[in-house]
Amino acid sequence: MKHVVGISLGSSSRDHVVTINLLGEEYKIERLGTDGDMKAMVDKITELDGKVDAFGLGGMDLYIYAVDRRYEFRDARRIVKAAQKTPIVDGSGLKNTLERRAIEYLAEHTDLFARPRKALLMSAMDRLGMAQALEQAGCIMTYGDFFFTLNLPIPLHSLHTIAALARIIAPVVCQLPFSLVYPTGKKQTENKPRYSKYFLEADIIAGDFHFIRRYMPAELPGKTIITNTVTREDINILQNSKAKTLVTTTPEMEGRSFGTNVIEALLVCMAGSNRELKEEEYNRLLDELNLVPRIVALN
Repeated sequence: MKHVVGISLGSSSRDHVVTINLLGEEYKIERLGTDGDMKAMVDKITELDGKVDAFGLGGMDLYIYAVDRRYEFRDARRIVKAAQKTPIVDGSGLKNTLERRAIEYLAEHTDLFARPRKALLMSAMDRLGMAQALEQAGCIMTYGDFFFTLNLPIPLHSLHTIAALARIIAPVVCQLPFSLVYPTGKKQTENKPRYSKYFLEADIIAGDFHFIRRYMPAELPGKTIITNTVTREDINILQNSKAKTLVTTTPEMEGRSFGTNVIEALLVCMAGSNRELKEEEYNRLLDELNLVPRIVALN
C-alpha cells in the first residue's frame, strides 16, 4: 500500500485518514495538522521523510502566480527543504489543471454560467487556473487578493491588472511571515467578516475555503461556493449561511474533500515520480481517474 501524507499548517481538528483503491492500487491518504506551528511541520516531515511515498504541503502555499510569473514564499521554502527523500508538492500544479477543468465541467454540464455571473475569487494569485477559467466562462470578476491578503480596500477586476501589480508586490509579500497573509492554525476556524459587501454582491464565491470561512459574513443567501477542502462541519456552516450550492473541485473521500496539495501528492505517487509533474502529466492522470467536481445542493 502506498502512503500519501498532507502536512498542514492548519488546525489538527481537521485531520482525516482514508484508504482507497485507484486503478487497482491501494492508497492510504492522511492529513496531519500542526496548529500553526512551522517547527512541528519540519519535525513531522523529517520524521516521515523516506518512509512515505509523497507529501502534500498544506495550510500554506509554496508559490503564488502573477499570470506569467511564479513567486516562492520564503517560509514555505524552508519547510519543504526538510523533505530530502520523499517528493513534496503544494497543490499549485493541480490548481492549474484540475480546478481549470472543474470550471470547464460546470460550464458544459450545468447552467451555472448560462448567463453572466458575478464572481468573487478570494485570490487570483493563489488560483490562476480557476481565475482564467471563470473569466473564460463569462463571469464578471472581482479578485480579493488585496482585500484578504493585505486588508486593503482595493477591488481588482482584471488579471492584467493583477499581473502588473503582482510583479511589484509579490516579491515583497513572499518575504513576509506566512501567518500575516493567510489564516493559519486556529485562525482557520475563527470568523472575522471582512468586505462583506463583495460577498453579498457576488453570485459565485470561489477559492480557498479557509479564506472564505475566515472572512465571510454570517449569511450568503443563494450563493454558489466553489472551493476544495471542506469537512462536514464546513458544509453545515454553509447550509446555515443559506448558501445554495457547494462545488468542490477535489472529490469526496469518506465525508470530506482533501486539499489540492494532498490530491497532487496522490497523483505524484501514482506516477511513481520524485518531483512535481508537468501539466500534461497531471491531465493524463486526471483523464484516467475521470475526476469530476462534487456538486452539493445546500438549500
